[in-house]
Order: sequence, then structure tokens, then C-alpha cells
Amino acid sequence: MRVRIGTAGWSIPSIHAAAFPNEGTHLERYSARFDAVEINSSFHRPHRVDTYRRWAASVGGDFRFAVKIPRRISHELRLAACDEALDLFLGGIGGLGGKLGVLLLQLPPSLAFEAGLLSAFLELYHAATDVPIACEPRHPSWFTGAADRLLADHRVARVAADPAPVQGAGEPGGWPGLVYFRLHGSPVMYRSAYAGADLNRYAAQLRKRGGWCIFDNTASMAAIGNALELQAKPASPERPASPVVYSPPRRRTDNV
Repeated sequence: MRVRIGTAGWSIPSIHAAAFPNEGTHLERYSARFDAVEINSSFHRPHRVDTYRRWAASVGGDFRFAVKIPRRISHELRLAACDEALDLFLGGIGGLGGKLGVLLLQLPPSLAFEAGLLSAFLELYHAATDVPIACEPRHPSWFTGAADRLLADHRVARVAADPAPVQGAGEPGGWPGLVYFRLHGSPVMYRSAYAGADLNRYAAQLRKRGGWCIFDNTASMAAIGNALELQAKPASPERPASPVVYSPPRRRTDNV
């Protein structure tokens, strides 16, 4: 599993501008240094399929996007009766084509693990798309052997998050075919930069496991700097793993 390092969004702070080309859009300049990015804006509002197509056309063939599943599905419908909302979302992100790498499902802290609810949602999800999915639960009930086994059975990776909301949440779980580190900044979420010792630790994990590492400490513009620092460290997996095949989503309907 190859290593992909990036940030949530592609804004380039002026302090790091010299590390990127001078010409092009922010995304074009960003993709000259990184091969992955996480789109968070999709959580709050839909984007047109043409917007996704334009973003895909702005980056090289090896670049991959992670896209956050809308709050309509995760927080409002809470994974239930979301056929229409999921179809609408997949119809838009289909514009990314083969550059769509991962979908990110972040769950509200109040949503407890329910095996029946999760299985029904994931059966719906896998019937609609082949895109790998990473889940970031935050209720303590998700960090058990039963929850981990069910995620693995449905080919869902559990995000390794920092700060970890509960014990065990800082380590990858679920399906081992995908590893996704999501670093929000610690001790102050979204603001704190990671020190060298922390980055060395994540570099070691990436060498061992491979996978994605996304910095979400963007509020203080620390994410780009941390991603550049981590990128400069040796971060190739120590042994090969079965590749994850990235495919554009199969849509259940032709209506966008």
C-alpha cells in the first residue's frame, strides 16, 4: 500500500508559498508537491459534477482525492433511509472519475455502534460504489472487537484520529486493506502544529503500514508545513501489501 500525504483542502499559506510553483490555481500548485487531498466542503454542501470534473482535470494522473460524505447522511439521517442522499452525492463526485481515492465517513460523537444499522448502510453503500471507505467514529461503543470485526467484514477502514476521542482511536482499525491517519492538531484541535517527534512516529507507522496521512490542523495554517515535513521523511512501506483498487463510483440512478 503506497503512502499518500496531504491536507484537508489545498490552500497554500504565504509562509510556505516558496515550496510550490508560482503559476496555476491553488489546486494545481498544491498537486505539484502532494499526491492526495481531502475535500471537506462536501460535508457541508453539494458541489456540481462539473466542479468535480474541473478539479480532476487540474491534477496529474497519479493524484487522488478523498471526499467527506455529507452531514445529511452521517449527522441528520444518521445512516438510516439515506438512499436518495447517497445517490445524489455519488452522482456529483462521479466527476472525479478514477482520481477518486477514498470516501470519508465521519460520525457524530452521539452516534453509538449498532450492528444492524451499520450493516444496512454498508450494504447500500457497496451496492452503489466500489470506492474504498474510511470511517471516523467518535462514540466509545465503536472501539470494541465486535465493531472492528464488522467494519473489517464490510471492507471499511477505521480512521486513526488524533487527538483520539477514546482509547484505541489513535490506531488504524477495521479493514486492513486501507489505512487512513487523520491528524486534527494536538493539543489544540485544528490549530496545533505537530512537533518533530510526533512526525517521526507517524513516518514510522507509514513505513510499516503504508496508507493515507491527512493533516486537518488548518485553522492556524499548520497543515501544509506539517505535510511538507512528513513528506521529507523516509516514508515508504517496509514490505509490499495488496494494492487497493480505486474505481469511480457505480451509480444506482442516472439522475444527477
